[in-house]
Amino acid sequence: MHKTELDRLAIGLMVVLCSIWGLQQVAIKLASAGISPVWQAGLRSIGATVIVVVWALLRGVKLFERDRSLAPGLLAGALFAGEFAMIFLGLQHTTASRGVIFLYTAPFVVALGAVWLLPQEHMRRRQWMGMALAFAGVLALFGENLFSAAEGAWVGDLMLLGAAVLWAATTLTVKASALARASAEKTLLYQLGVSALVLPALSLAMGEPGVFAPTPMVWANLFFQAAIVAGVSYLAWFWLVREYPATRLSSFSFLTPVMGVLAGGLILGEPLTPAVYAALVLVGSGIWVANRS
Repeated sequence: MHKTELDRLAIGLMVVLCSIWGLQQVAIKLASAGISPVWQAGLRSIGATVIVVVWALLRGVKLFERDRSLAPGLLAGALFAGEFAMIFLGLQHTTASRGVIFLYTAPFVVALGAVWLLPQEHMRRRQWMGMALAFAGVLALFGENLFSAAEGAWVGDLMLLGAAVLWAATTLTVKASALARASAEKTLLYQLGVSALVLPALSLAMGEPGVFAPTPMVWANLFFQAAIVAGVSYLAWFWLVREYPATRLSSFSFLTPVMGVLAGGLILGEPLTPAVYAALVLVGSGIWVANRS
């Protein structure tokens, strides 16, 4: 039976997942010292596909039974691959800090889409207020970059906005189709499998050099992305999407960029300004407002 509210398990798991996704930003930076971005995303999907298949076989999860999930699964896979392609291509034209602002409009797209696709998960005024407050935290963290755009940055901004729409569309596809009844392993494999084919092909079409400076640190960060991020954390995410309201879960995603900045400060020695802590307070307050009973 699907739950209508987030319990302690869901809240704790979302905080852990947002922390992992925040660490992913650091891992991508470190791995980019030796692997091209889109090629890196493709290798991550390939590695995670192998890991999830092995995990499913060991647990006896049925991956090939007929459950009417093929069409929505392929659609979710195409949306997933398109999202990451748009992110990596968009970042060629705009800065990462500007990109985050546009990417994290995704929870609002989920909420708007839920009005038509998930009427049982409609948003109340308090939830809209909470999400707006959390988004204000993201603006507090990165908003100054909106007024320091390089020439042509609008191209990248639009691509990141497109990635946000694709991210939201993936969540809504999973929630509103037969994938909502499929196992988390099968749901994830549709997306990993399609992106494992599409992203390397896109990298080759872009003329990326691929792996150009392999070191133990580069491989370790790629392994973290494949095993922990694309494997373990995405399995947990799709289980949560299946069991809990997608609109409530999406409000937690605003924690991810804040966790990413905190991880950058602790691991990479990047400066932690007062805006970081103000953003954490705003995002935390917004999540509380959006999810309190």
